[in-house]
This record gives sequence, C-alpha cells and structure tokens, in this order.
Amino acid sequence: MNLLLDEVARATVRLAEAGVASPRADAEELAAAVHGVKRSELHTVPDSAFDARFWEGVARREAGEPLQHITGRAFFRYLELKVGPGVFVPRPETEVMVGWALDTLRDMDVRDPLVVDLGTGSGAIALSIAQEAPRARVHAVEKDPKAFVYATRNIEALDERGRVRLHLGDFADALSELDGTVDLVISNPPYIPMTEWEYVPPDVRDHDPADALWGGGDDGLDAIRAIERTARRLLRPGGHVAVEHSDRQGNAVYWVFAEEHGWRDVRNRRDLTNRDRFVTARLSTD
Repeated sequence: MNLLLDEVARATVRLAEAGVASPRADAEELAAAVHGVKRSELHTVPDSAFDARFWEGVARREAGEPLQHITGRAFFRYLELKVGPGVFVPRPETEVMVGWALDTLRDMDVRDPLVVDLGTGSGAIALSIAQEAPRARVHAVEKDPKAFVYATRNIEALDERGRVRLHLGDFADALSELDGTVDLVISNPPYIPMTEWEYVPPDVRDHDPADALWGGGDDGLDAIRAIERTARRLLRPGGHVAVEHSDRQGNAVYWVFAEEHGWRDVRNRRDLTNRDRFVTARLSTD
C-alpha cells in the first residue's frame, strides 16, 4: 500500500467515527480531488506527491461540510458539475427522473423537442437532457443569483452545442413567450415542509440554499403548485411534465395534477430505492 492509500484508510476510520454515511467513498473522492486523479488512480500517486491538503478536506467533511462543497464538483449522470455554497447539490435520485424524461422525449414524434427546466440550480437536469437528447432545445430558469452563477459556469463549460438557454427569473411567471409550445417541463423544486426542519440531515439543512429546500405552505407543496400552473401554461396539448417530490409526498402531489385542470395519465414513479420520487402527467389534447 502506498502512502496515499494508507492515509485514505486512516481518513475512512475518522469519517466513520464522525457519522459520515459513506466514509470510504468520501475519503477517496477527497484524495482524488486534491491530487488531481480519478478514484481508480489513487494507487498511482507516488509517496513524494502526497498533498497534506487532503487532511484539511477530511477535517471539513468530519465537521459536516458537504463533500461537494469541499471538492467543488458534483457528478450527475455523465456530467461533472461545478458546485459550492449557494447552489443545490444534485442528488442521484433525480437522475431517475431525467432518465424518464429522456425516454419520453425519444418516444415523441417531434424533430426538435422543446424542454423547460424550472429551478435549474447547477444546471444538472438541463445539461443532461441537452447532452443525451442532442436535438432537444432546453430553456433553464433560475431565480437565485448565486445558483445562476454556477449554472452559467456549467453551461459555458459543458453545453458544447449551445442547446441550453439560461434565464434569470421566478418559475411562477417564466417564459410567457413559450406558452403553449413546450413539449416537456421538468423540475426538481423545493418541497420540504418547515415542520420537518429537525429531520433534515445537517449537511443538507445547514449548507444547501434555503430556497432550494423549503417548498412553502404547511405541506411544503406551494412551489409544486406553482410548477403545475406554469407547466399547464407552457405545455402544448399532449405535452408532458415531471416533478420531483419527497418519498412521503407522492399521494399529495398526485392530486396537485388534477383531471379538472386538464391533466391525464398522472402517475407516481419510483427511484432506485423503490420509493415514490416524482410525478409525471400529460396535458390533455381535448
């Protein structure tokens, strides 16, 4: 074992004792970020190249700072995104919703589908769709200035074909010029009720931006209700919507997309842990 792998093993013990959920993976990711290699390449770092800043990162993670804030990067599907304080860190469960959106776009008889991502944050959803559905045109909306900066950086770095347009604004009244023309609306909005504040993990509660967490209203669904109204306005007849929610909100979000508002084929869909994670619906053609 070389010096770096030995230090990673020691760091793993420290992080485990601090209650970090994935201590080995976090220690390896910290080491990889500091030394400029992939996790699979840690064994190639010579002892003479060991960087003591690794232990600074371990101490920050031990204190509860999110791993992605320390490394400055987050991985989402096939993307490496710039993230940090002020922008929501994308989670793996959202990747499942993006996968559904990509399948839906492929099934559409539309040459250049028009997609809107409401509350884009780092740009993870918008950029993934632009990368994996290369004919899609994507409009991404973000109202928080700090998150908007991160989205701008990621789009400039990763949107090689120029398929994503970023807009600074509130998703409640965004993109009126696209009303009735959009093929798919997708969103991972804030949805946590303030009544559940004490149950939110500290590394999320204390570090992710508040506007990306707390959904508003007693049930946390005010932001999702705004998404429903905006999607109904933006979508063409037969267009689709997908909205993420917590694993305890599936039934309530299902009823937000009511038939009397023109929604059809409303379904709750599950993530990789088999928990309700997002609702999809189709706007009526009637």
